[in-house]
Amino acid sequence: MTTSTNFTDILYRVEDGVAVVTLNRPDKLNAWRGEMDRDVRAAMRLASEDSDVRLIVLTGAGKGFCAGADMGLLQSIQSGAAGAASSERPRAAAGYEPWDPTARADFQKQYSWFPAVPKPIIAAINGACAGLGLVLSLYADIRFASDTAKFTTAFSKRGLVAEHGVSWLLPRLIGFAAAADLLYSSRVMTASEAQALGLVSRTSPAETFEHDVLAYAKALARDVSPRSLREMKRELWNAQLQPLGEAIEAANADMPASFQSEDFKEGVAHFVEKRAPRFTGR
Repeated sequence: MTTSTNFTDILYRVEDGVAVVTLNRPDKLNAWRGEMDRDVRAAMRLASEDSDVRLIVLTGAGKGFCAGADMGLLQSIQSGAAGAASSERPRAAAGYEPWDPTARADFQKQYSWFPAVPKPIIAAINGACAGLGLVLSLYADIRFASDTAKFTTAFSKRGLVAEHGVSWLLPRLIGFAAAADLLYSSRVMTASEAQALGLVSRTSPAETFEHDVLAYAKALARDVSPRSLREMKRELWNAQLQPLGEAIEAANADMPASFQSEDFKEGVAHFVEKRAPRFTGR
């Protein structure tokens, strides 16, 4: 079953337990702006609160995933006439409402809220992925790429810095030296190199990319416990900021509730009865 909802800068649909959020400014390579930020947050909230949704796929329309911040916005910040707009940026950030105020403080920042979304997010990188677009993809749980996708940090060629936590995220995924190379040079990286470095988990031909990503996402929506996905996502992201002993203790504290859950009972039952699972997320 497929349902859909339209926004200003994105498309949203639910298909077989998977919410697909599509950045929809193809003429601008889906460059990020305020309206898109608002729409993506609203779509993620909609998916989070929909009991039929078990995973979220974030992708782009046309030839781009997200080419970074809208150039018009960057020009307005750069221009003298935008001095007021620039001075308003700290006030906007200070008034930014976290996605989940109960989440770890690290996941309450303006672009670090994806880890606080209670359902796994797959970034399906179908094309150009640059600057802020790359940062957003790094906050996803899993990244898949079309074989035609291209990646660049872009910041050094704009006179900018390693923005929005990319200096923390990128070395954890590909190592310090590789991260430094990509940040310092802003060179363009192919999908095959991104996979070799571990930046993306797998690549697919452009012709079958959407089908391949959705097949993976739908398999998870169908075959595994949504409660397990929810708890594992929280544990994985929190563990990035915990010593080993703390991560062990936190997981041990989570175990009694899992043994009492309906999904645990169903997990045992469907295995013993040799049938397809009927998980509920409870």
